[in-house]
Amino acid sequence: MQHNSTLEYYDNHADEFYKNTVNIEFSIMQERFLARLRKSSYILDFGCGSGRDTKYFLEKGYHVDAIDGSKELCKLASEYAGIEVKNMYFEELSEAEKYDGIWACSSILHLSTVELMKVMRKMAVALKENGIIYTSFKYGIFAGERNERFFTDMTEETVKDFLSEIDNLHIQEQWITSDVRPGRGEEKWLNLILRKK
Repeated sequence: MQHNSTLEYYDNHADEFYKNTVNIEFSIMQERFLARLRKSSYILDFGCGSGRDTKYFLEKGYHVDAIDGSKELCKLASEYAGIEVKNMYFEELSEAEKYDGIWACSSILHLSTVELMKVMRKMAVALKENGIIYTSFKYGIFAGERNERFFTDMTEETVKDFLSEIDNLHIQEQWITSDVRPGRGEEKWLNLILRKK
């Protein structure tokens, strides 16, 4: 990731970020993703943050690999989820046809569109045929630095144009939600479920 300030932010604010996200009730989204997978499917939590979702998926009986670019968050997430969270960048993903599902919740939005294109192609390669990706972006057309981190926002139109460049990933479902964190309900998110075909 060329935006090292983003990873620095998460390393420097790891405890605060962990406390603000680890106990957020997110089961509606998690279950929407799991409903499209068979029991005991193999999931990659791609940019797992606090480890909240990794732990949820493990407790539901799924096989989970978890990665994050922040060394400090990897330590906290490993302890919380009870598995080793690998410290690696999104660009380093090199698996092929390994995962039934990739969960990229509020994570790959920190990449520029050029990086995002490369990473999403790698995600498609890492998925088994017919596998799914859940991902989310802040809703809008902004791209750049905000609150000490880099963001690429998306709308229905911009994500459709973006994905038209990736042959084997297709939008199965998209929907808009409000931020679930206290006091941030006015922030909107674009949620996507993509399928590899």
